Amino acid sequence: MLKKTNLQTIDFNRLYKEQKLTSTFKPKDSKDWDKKADEMNERVKRSDYNQAFFSLVNLEDAQTLLDVGCGVGNLSLTFAPYLKKIYSFDYSDRMLDLVKENSKLANIDNIEIFKQDIEQPWSAPQADIVIASRSVGVIELESVLKKLNNHALKRVYVAVMAGGSFVSNEILEVLDSDIIPKPDYIYLVNILHSLGIYASVNFIDTYSRKSNYANEEEFIQAIKWSIGDLSQKDEENLREYFQALPKDKNGDRLSPNPTKWAIVSWEKTKDFKE
Repeated sequence: MLKKTNLQTIDFNRLYKEQKLTSTFKPKDSKDWDKKADEMNERVKRSDYNQAFFSLVNLEDAQTLLDVGCGVGNLSLTFAPYLKKIYSFDYSDRMLDLVKENSKLANIDNIEIFKQDIEQPWSAPQADIVIASRSVGVIELESVLKKLNNHALKRVYVAVMAGGSFVSNEILEVLDSDIIPKPDYIYLVNILHSLGIYASVNFIDTYSRKSNYANEEEFIQAIKWSIGDLSQKDEENLREYFQALPKDKNGDRLSPNPTKWAIVSWEKTKDFKE
């Protein structure tokens, strides 16, 4: 009888949930994202992330794409000219309103929108390609990964931050408070492995312009949105950090270090382990 290896005895889904539940970064609901949508809409339009992600997706023999947790539709719009149909869903009303507005401005009419929660049953149809870009920060990750696989006819692409946080380690390190990070991307890879899915991992770096924030107060509020209340010392440290950021010729403050994203992808697997 073949004995289990040490790796096979580790319950990565349980470890992921433990880390997720103890993290300083708490889940946001649809109303939180409604409030964040307009700010995000301006930021993602200026990001080089969209084309970097697009360049890693194999569209061979693909006609349809499902964008899971589509946000304001930045990737749906990026893929729309190359495919027959895009299905996009999110649970934020304001995000979906902006998908419609952005589609109209771009003269794109092949995006079908669904309002639904990633952790609830999906009404959106299967598609050749399924993407979940920066949208799988859920508690029941294994369940969501199974749904991504089951809704794909050909391939799946999932983007998560390497380092486990939308707030960079560079920023977190200036805080005086102890920060418990989110689970890193490697949990996702190992959960897939436990399901019998052998994923590929690529990395892309994006540089973040701090010009999204008119001043240091807006910058501090953005950090609070991610991790909650800050001590007076933390706020002082963040102000010093913001003021010390280098500027480009236009006066925009630039982060000196890139944000690293892990793009985890795999071919549709029909016989993964339940």
